[in-house]
Amino acid sequence: MAHCSLPPIPPGPRCCPAGAVALQRRPHGGAWRRQPVCAGGRAAAHAPSSALPAPPRPAGGWDLNLWRAAAGSVGSSAGMETLGASARCPLQEQRARWERKRACTARELLETERRYQEQLALVATYFLGILKAKGTLRPPERQALFGPWELIHGASQELLPYLEGGQWGQGLEGFCPHLELYTQFAANAERSRATLQEQLKKNRQFRRFVRLQEGRPEFGGLQLPDLLSLPLQRLQQYENLVVALAENTGPNSPDHQQLTRAARLVSETAQRVHSIGQRQKNDQHLRRVQALLGGRQAKGLTSGRWFLRQGWLLVVPSRGEPRARMFFLFSDALLMAKPRPALHLLHNGTFACRALYPMAQCRLCRVFGHSGGPCGGLLSLSFPHEKLLLMSTDQEELSRWYHSLTLAISSQKN
Repeated sequence: MAHCSLPPIPPGPRCCPAGAVALQRRPHGGAWRRQPVCAGGRAAAHAPSSALPAPPRPAGGWDLNLWRAAAGSVGSSAGMETLGASARCPLQEQRARWERKRACTARELLETERRYQEQLALVATYFLGILKAKGTLRPPERQALFGPWELIHGASQELLPYLEGGQWGQGLEGFCPHLELYTQFAANAERSRATLQEQLKKNRQFRRFVRLQEGRPEFGGLQLPDLLSLPLQRLQQYENLVVALAENTGPNSPDHQQLTRAARLVSETAQRVHSIGQRQKNDQHLRRVQALLGGRQAKGLTSGRWFLRQGWLLVVPSRGEPRARMFFLFSDALLMAKPRPALHLLHNGTFACRALYPMAQCRLCRVFGHSGGPCGGLLSLSFPHEKLLLMSTDQEELSRWYHSLTLAISSQKN
């Protein structure tokens, strides 16, 4: 069978339109392939380009997005053939995606703010307003229960018109001075919970009122404790949405600086509120542990400490059988306690403190139980004047204890 062959291309410069290709044979008699040609008609040579230093990576925000897009466009176009004149630049496509993200985030911020303001208004109307009118709670109790609720509602009322008008930067910048209200609300959260529990227990009229208001269809089945947590939940939403809005706003936008400042202030406030919540949870743990430690010797043992873990472990003595003891681990100390007799009249169900070990002087070693399995494990804790061998038949539980003890020891050394 005869083979078809194409005539060779004569040498010499030829005038070729932009983007034209030439057919060249591969070396050693290979198949014909297309080769881009330059403006003079010669095939473009694939000369190695000199290596250029990569630009420094920005810290974050819009500049980091641009850096990522530029890096992606260079990497993806290195092996591509000549693009058509109608192809879009990858950076332009990335900017379009950021604009869509910005519009989507702004729409979500607006819609959730409308719903949030409705919920704030419902609580202010059906709880605060009626309680004021009826006098069911005295003003100090009402203030302890709701905190700066009305001021938070007013701040949302000021913010919403700016969001509806598309003035994101101006609205959020004016909202930032009200963020201190959320810090105050978080600091009052524990007092609010205690007041609610006390009034529901002692005040029958208030209990009936709360049950009646919670049954309104406007609240969608939410109870008063759920409603009281709405501002702190909204602060977390503010952080996520405002940061996303700032990151997808270009530096040439007129509200870029306003959104960047607002994102920073909202994030700082959210971090302070988180720290307040952590301290409140720790205080609850300390009060609970203090109640479990009966007797005069246990007074003040938990004050000023951070609670980490508690549980039963077996103490392995040098002689005799292992004994079960309750251990309470704090950031700076390990407390070993012994259960009181079940028939004890005054301290039934409590523990007697047996020893308090400083974690700053502890050396921890896992004797066995590294690989897991049904056999459990053994930990060795060495102190200047004593050595503890703690055993557990639960391998996972012992691993958690080992991790918590390691954290406590490292925190004291740092």
